[in-house]
Amino acid sequence: MGDVIIDGNTGANRLVILDANGKIPALDGSNVTLLAGANFSTGTIPVARIDTGTAAGKVVKLDGNAKLPAVSGAALTGVAGATKNASDPVIATNPSGGVGTEWQNTTTGEIFICTDATAGANVWISTGGRSGDVVPWNNMAGGTQYGWSMGGDTVNTDRIEKWSYTSDGNATDIANLTVDLEYAAGHSSATHGYTSGGNTGGGTNQTMIHKFAFASTVNATNIGDRTVTGYGAGGCYSTTHGYTAASSDSPFGTHGNRIDRFSFSSDGDSTDVGNLSQAGNYAVDCTQSATYGYRVGGAWPAINVIDRWQFASSADATDVGNLIENCHWPSASHSATHGYCAGGHDGSNKLNRIQKFSLASSADATDVGDLTSSTHGPGGTTSSTYGYAHGGTASSGNNNIINKYAYASDGNATDVGDLTETKRDCAGAEY
Repeated sequence: MGDVIIDGNTGANRLVILDANGKIPALDGSNVTLLAGANFSTGTIPVARIDTGTAAGKVVKLDGNAKLPAVSGAALTGVAGATKNASDPVIATNPSGGVGTEWQNTTTGEIFICTDATAGANVWISTGGRSGDVVPWNNMAGGTQYGWSMGGDTVNTDRIEKWSYTSDGNATDIANLTVDLEYAAGHSSATHGYTSGGNTGGGTNQTMIHKFAFASTVNATNIGDRTVTGYGAGGCYSTTHGYTAASSDSPFGTHGNRIDRFSFSSDGDSTDVGNLSQAGNYAVDCTQSATYGYRVGGAWPAINVIDRWQFASSADATDVGNLIENCHWPSASHSATHGYCAGGHDGSNKLNRIQKFSLASSADATDVGDLTSSTHGPGGTTSSTYGYAHGGTASSGNNNIINKYAYASDGNATDVGDLTETKRDCAGAEY
């Protein structure tokens, strides 16, 4: 064996001596083997010493623009891509990718982005400046296609008819209720029209709740019952329920102040959720804001009360304002900001007044125009831009007139068409 030099240096054939800190001095470690990578806790390995590339077993290195080079992503998971479908998304699509999911309609070329992934109430915004957003239905939007008239006193009819909101014209008869029915309340969901209560003539009051599909010409079916027998009640609706307020068991008998509601999501009976501020109310109509139901007028003798109750809770209504005069048998509608009351009877005379009141505050109604004639017992419906009063009793008896008045500017109504028959006390719905 050769000589070993012990002098503290690091040349060939010398012993390695730890420095003053107990560390190995700088040495060439090119022949060192069996070192465990886990033992290296500091320091940086030069990129030149790493086996980079895009082939199997290589380490992928970002390019000069900090971007990945061209590599196959075939095995990637958890990456949300666009959904391709021949139709538009719907509010119940519920994308697994949540907000930001892209939907491509391969038929029209339209592209949608999900901006709200609430289950069953998705919002899909159409890109590229198109107007086809997919949003949940809301009870303040009003109809965009048709107004509907159900039943009425002609004497008594089971007819369901509709007229266009997109162009003025006459109504057409498209289906029937299960019985001849007058004085029923009307309601609208996103897909169906409803009536509740009413009178089949001869003093026979009803509890039945009718339902019919807007998209078909199939007759209505009886899907449940009100909690009380009666007629002359008013109807309105939230996004989830139909509401029926007040009723009477005979023209001059016991008048009710009950507020009932029934579900749109499943057929069934109404439940009692509160009372109006005054007993003895009937010959009334109702409208709504996004969160409240409103009763306008009613009773015998007539009253001028505007009542309001909250949809979100079972509670009694409160008196939040007054109509200009005592009024029963009016029609009602709503814009995004105001409730409307048109026509009616003050106890002595028929009325032609169109009144409106703010939905944002408790306030009295103001006179904003006139119907084409003094009329009591018309039915009321609403589009997104106009209120409608159809049928009713004028000085010459029952009529078939469809009146329309604008929400954007106060003014008188115009006659834009006719129902298929003369009648009063008909229920209304919109789609």
